Amino acid sequence: MKALIIDDDEGIRWILDKVLCEEGLDVLQAGSISEAKIELENDDIGIVFLDVYLPDGNGMDFLATGAMQMPVVLLTAETTFGHAAEAYRVGAMEYLPKPFDLDEVRQLVQRVRPVKKAPAPKPKVKEDLIIGRSQAMQDMFRTLGRVATSDLTVLITGESGTGKEMVARTLHERSQRADKAFVAINTAAIPADLLESELFGHEKGSFTGADKTRAGRFEQADGGTLFLDEIGDMPAALQAKLLRVLEEGRVQRVGGSQSKVVDVRLLAATHQHLPEKINKGEFREDLYYRLNVIPVHIPPLRERRDDIPALSIHLLNEAVEELGMDAPILLDDAVDLLCRHDWPGNVRELKNVMRRLAVLTPGASITLSDVALALGNVTNTQQDEETMAQAVTRCTRQYLHQLGYAKATNLHQYMLEQTEPALLILAMERCHGNKLKVAEMLGLNRNTVRKLLRKYEIDPQSFR
Repeated sequence: MKALIIDDDEGIRWILDKVLCEEGLDVLQAGSISEAKIELENDDIGIVFLDVYLPDGNGMDFLATGAMQMPVVLLTAETTFGHAAEAYRVGAMEYLPKPFDLDEVRQLVQRVRPVKKAPAPKPKVKEDLIIGRSQAMQDMFRTLGRVATSDLTVLITGESGTGKEMVARTLHERSQRADKAFVAINTAAIPADLLESELFGHEKGSFTGADKTRAGRFEQADGGTLFLDEIGDMPAALQAKLLRVLEEGRVQRVGGSQSKVVDVRLLAATHQHLPEKINKGEFREDLYYRLNVIPVHIPPLRERRDDIPALSIHLLNEAVEELGMDAPILLDDAVDLLCRHDWPGNVRELKNVMRRLAVLTPGASITLSDVALALGNVTNTQQDEETMAQAVTRCTRQYLHQLGYAKATNLHQYMLEQTEPALLILAMERCHGNKLKVAEMLGLNRNTVRKLLRKYEIDPQSFR
């Protein structure tokens, strides 16, 4: 079996070629769409690795033409849910965010099967606001991308502020129902005695205050999507009625004698642990299984701190655009403090903080002190100082991330060469160029200090 790599980056082609050859595949390469068309004339191509941005066109558009009838893996630096959904929509077997894991490449090769996919009609969508490079978010994007165009019921779980309604809206916008209504209701925010009428509607005179007939949320969402937020707080009596609607596909208004067929895709969300509520007798088990067809969990922000820098910049740009302001620069130490904050309010809290910074930052740059003030803790800069180990870990992680797909080699020597001269210089500054005192401070003998000074071309005289 053959594999075709379509990417204008020679480094990516090299590393993929190496891994695919190790898996026993014959590898073909192309640096552009025009070259790929020639290579695609070869028989027995079992898998294609396709970059999105190529010199002579867009890889997604090329895939959507149907020119490749074999499994295709899209290579992309984009890491939004919209990008994932678009990849699956145009027929990709899978997508790999750059920098990618080579073990995942090997797993994809093992999964290869002769699959033939036709591109679905492209829905109109809004800009994606679900962002994340972390593994948890990428796994979630894959799940959402696969089910977005279906009518399957999705149960979205996660803490308050993680963006459950945003996920629901984006699922609707990526579905075949995008041109129909998206109706959202927070079941916890409506009194129990009014919730039944809100959901199913009522006839005129059916209860005190019902001065006219009113369609419920199910009827309003007919043909579209109904999002039930905080489903875990729904009263037990209404749970039974909701289950009946889901089983029969019909609703009956309060005080009415006739039922009406409704075509609704249901999305539900909760911050509660429903299995625990089932054990306590507070939630129906049969309704849970009706709702939990496709479970999607949104991790809290503190469990995906690697996503905070990109998310912060995105929310800051969104805020300044909305407010008609110039965007201040978010300095590195300010980002570090944002990453160390635990974010009990999750993305909602981060969004509010970035809006606050957009309005209140006095200068052209957002500093550590600005972030501490916006978080409501001006002493945070002292209390949350990094330990040496934390600082080294953070910097090493950043270095490995910058390597991307390239293999890290001689990392110990690299770290030594980066830290040793810096430590020497700081010691020389502290000891005013006195080599004996420097040796005592570092725990080295004076001859070793002399050798290191020569090695790194550090002049002791400059510190006196």
